[in-house]
Amino acid sequence: MPVEKSELSRFERAKYRASFFFLRAFIGGMRKLPYDTRIAAMGSFISAISPLVGFRKRVRKNLKLTCPDLPEVEVKRLTKAVPNTAGRALMEHFSPEDFTERQKNAKVSGPGIEAFEQACAEGRPVMFITAHFGHYLAARVALQHRVQKPIGCLYRRMANPYFNDIYVDAFHKTGEPMFEQGRRGMMEMVRSLKKGGIIAIVSDLHAHGGEELQFFGQPAVTSVLNAELAIKYKAVTIPCYAVREPNGLDFEIVLHEPIEHTDPTTMTQQMNDDLEVMVRKHMDQWFWIHRRWKMWKGLGSPEG
Repeated sequence: MPVEKSELSRFERAKYRASFFFLRAFIGGMRKLPYDTRIAAMGSFISAISPLVGFRKRVRKNLKLTCPDLPEVEVKRLTKAVPNTAGRALMEHFSPEDFTERQKNAKVSGPGIEAFEQACAEGRPVMFITAHFGHYLAARVALQHRVQKPIGCLYRRMANPYFNDIYVDAFHKTGEPMFEQGRRGMMEMVRSLKKGGIIAIVSDLHAHGGEELQFFGQPAVTSVLNAELAIKYKAVTIPCYAVREPNGLDFEIVLHEPIEHTDPTTMTQQMNDDLEVMVRKHMDQWFWIHRRWKMWKGLGSPEG
């Protein structure tokens, strides 16, 4: 679990500071390149080192578990393309000024536009359910600009508390408010919903204490809290995706039909199903490097 700097041992503090100084210098050096060059360069760099950090192996495991009939040529393509997507998103995160300027007028499409704009006009709360797909921050930037209203974002603290400082600072430059995952952040997010706020939540990670639902035909522990909040505060709940364009730099923001308020489990499964449809259309845009499924059936022991 992430900790405060004061809670670190002397060794941990030295380790995290060394890592922070290296990453800050590396990212700072990349930021000196023209925007399009730095985004492409970081994508290529992360793809190149992916075998060393285990990304390619994890992509293969996830694909073998969920898409066992996928041709080997496509698997090989994805083991390179997925880390490239992640690298691009990383550099975009640390280029908030240029990223915001480029994405604020991104194309917005999909059947959920009308529901979103109507909710904004009526002052009703909105929950965008998104994922580590393309780059979700592009959706936040474009939609804020479209309706001229702030969109709150829930984020997870980084393990390295020194790196977390610049990570969060970059987040804030794409908009306010920001809610840190945890009790305090949840309270702030709930207050925003009560006031008719708009919230964007990434909901595609393994959630400790969640329910075992289905994703790509496999059990995937998923939090139903988002659906519970939507029901309680009568929030319009819209699946939202930032689809990266072929040029690797721009996005189309796609809003799907709102999820009908039924019960938390049913709604959350619908969210999983909706994401799966999008991922199957754009296999290289979802972060297959995550440990979404904790049990590798027939492939060894559980992942931690």
